[in-house]
Amino acid sequence: MKGKIFLLTLILIFFAFNSYALELKSPAFKQGGRIPERYTCDGDDISPPLKWDNVPKGTKSFVIICDDPDAPMGTWVHWVYYDIPATINELPENILPEENPSIGGTQGINDFKKIGYGGPCPPGGTHRYFFKLYALDDMLNLPAGLTKHQVLQRMEGHIIDKAILVGIYSR
Repeated sequence: MKGKIFLLTLILIFFAFNSYALELKSPAFKQGGRIPERYTCDGDDISPPLKWDNVPKGTKSFVIICDDPDAPMGTWVHWVYYDIPATINELPENILPEENPSIGGTQGINDFKKIGYGGPCPPGGTHRYFFKLYALDDMLNLPAGLTKHQVLQRMEGHIIDKAILVGIYSR
């Protein structure tokens, strides 16, 4: 009996100190892998499918920001998508470039000066594209068309967890 209690205690301690962190994946490419041309300016220029697991307790909404820190003129923003309901844990490919997609949430403006997703389109070399998923303890209730900077400012103090999926692309 003592052995079973000891084992049960170890299991409880393990789970208490090893909670699962928010995880972001795509069925289209692996972490650190090449983003298929379909999701770039050389292809259909549509958003890739994304899926997330291990949503933290208390999450009320999600934010997705995709940017390229390797752009020649500084970090280039490809996607700003906020107020994604906490009931959603995946996005299909091709979220339309509209302010309020039918799946839910609100899209901001990217550095192409357009609403929604703008795929990788590097002028040269291999670039890294960071898809960042933030779990928030609140809805932002912001209007459509905001910039990454504006959304990040409003998120301050509301981030519960964050996950990053990195893909690469070169032409």
